[in-house]
Amino acid sequence: MSKQEAPLAVIDLNADAPCCPPLAQSRVPAETAAVLAPAFKALGDPVRLQLMSMIASAEDGEACVCDLTPAFDLTGPTISHHLKTLREAGLVDAERRGTWVYYRARPGILRQLAGLLAVEPAPSSQA
Repeated sequence: MSKQEAPLAVIDLNADAPCCPPLAQSRVPAETAAVLAPAFKALGDPVRLQLMSMIASAEDGEACVCDLTPAFDLTGPTISHHLKTLREAGLVDAERRGTWVYYRARPGILRQLAGLLAVEPAPSSQA
């Protein structure tokens, strides 16, 4: 089996506990990097980062596409593309209700990403 065909390690993206130590503490395993990289890549676009922020901070824990679209000077299909990218990266869940789609952030994967980027404060030096 080649490296490209190796199965990925199972990482529970909904777990409350971090998947691995913060990257400032130890090297991220290749399998973990392969699982989490699509989420970081999806958030690397300014529009998607704003959409994610709007969804994650929504009052009821969810946001309707009808409320998201007017916040941007972009076409509906372009916003839909960005939302699809967030969904495919596992960052949001979507539920269709009638003609509208509602999006909810997936807190588990957000905790995993935040835990990986956590930086402990440097120990204070005593003079």
